[in-house]
Amino acid sequence: MTDNAATSTDSIPPEELHRYARQLILPGFGAAGQRKLRDAKVLVVGAGGLGSPVLLYLAAMGVGTIGIIDDDVVELSNLHRQIIHSTASVGEAKTHSAARRIKALNPLVHVVEHRQRLDVDNAIELFQHYDLVMDGADSFATRYLVADAAEVTGRTVVWGSLLRFGGQVSVFEPRTGPGLRDIYPEPPEPGEVPSCAEGGVIPTLVGIIGATMANEAVKVLTSIGETLLGRVMLLDAATFQWTTLQLQPSPNTQPRQHLEPDYQAFCGIETHGQDSSEQHTIETLTVGQLEEVLRQAEPPVLLDVREPSEVALAHIPGSLSIPLGQLAQRADELHRDNEIVVYCQSGVRSERAVRHLTELGFGRLSHLGEGFQGWLAAQLPVSTGSQGSS
Repeated sequence: MTDNAATSTDSIPPEELHRYARQLILPGFGAAGQRKLRDAKVLVVGAGGLGSPVLLYLAAMGVGTIGIIDDDVVELSNLHRQIIHSTASVGEAKTHSAARRIKALNPLVHVVEHRQRLDVDNAIELFQHYDLVMDGADSFATRYLVADAAEVTGRTVVWGSLLRFGGQVSVFEPRTGPGLRDIYPEPPEPGEVPSCAEGGVIPTLVGIIGATMANEAVKVLTSIGETLLGRVMLLDAATFQWTTLQLQPSPNTQPRQHLEPDYQAFCGIETHGQDSSEQHTIETLTVGQLEEVLRQAEPPVLLDVREPSEVALAHIPGSLSIPLGQLAQRADELHRDNEIVVYCQSGVRSERAVRHLTELGFGRLSHLGEGFQGWLAAQLPVSTGSQGSS
């Protein structure tokens, strides 16, 4: 027996030899690849749709330390795509639910929960504790923050995003390849790219893109194969067509030396702390407050600005339907003297509708901040079929 053969499984305990047997026998992987995974520390940003398959596969393959950062709790509407969680996890912190599932899958993995939102105050310090960052964020503000913090700290990022039937995956290597700002030099206008809550997403796409991200992580951590550095893969799940685009660093993209002071502001998103007269003119109702005002002797007009296909699935009883895109043409169907409460799926379109109606001279306006999904979560009555118009 040669020395190489004698040491081929050195430092791999019997339990790991058995657990990881199918990957250990892969050509070029072996004990060396497994030790690299065991020694690796990976931070997963978001324990939601993309984070779910990423976390499960990283844990299953034996990544030694997995950090999870997320400040959200599990909701029933998450479960069709966030497969790491279960019905029993509803109301539980996503980090805790995910950590419990990981330990059940592979007790050899060390899980670190960061139950907080990634922000400019914690990103740099957090990234310095990990070798690789998996970006499963669902907002451009967080994606830019991840990209910039990774460049400042010299960390590689495996990035994925998705909406409806489309997904994207790439790998960003600071200072050696194109990054997020080469794909998106400027953030899109607020509301231009809908969230999954507004635009929807096919759950199987989430699994495909998440598994692809995990596959890239294996290659980055073990130096096996060729990563997507310098390329972005796009999937149209409706036709199942993959497209690979070559990326080149923009000559106008400068290396990041520091973070933006406020990524919400950088992406044009107003926050409640801003001194904006426009911000203060928007009254936001909770589900409980809306339920109360609808019981009044003279309840407000309840305006649903979602699309007809969404309305037909379910809507709040007694509401009127004018899609946001038709509001300018159909505003005269509403009476300016009436009190109007606007709602959409998650509160994004309804806020835009309130701003637009304000510009048109309507004065008694508010919107349901939690959207129709909040109404559903509260298990309040709904109607199905088409709504009328005023």
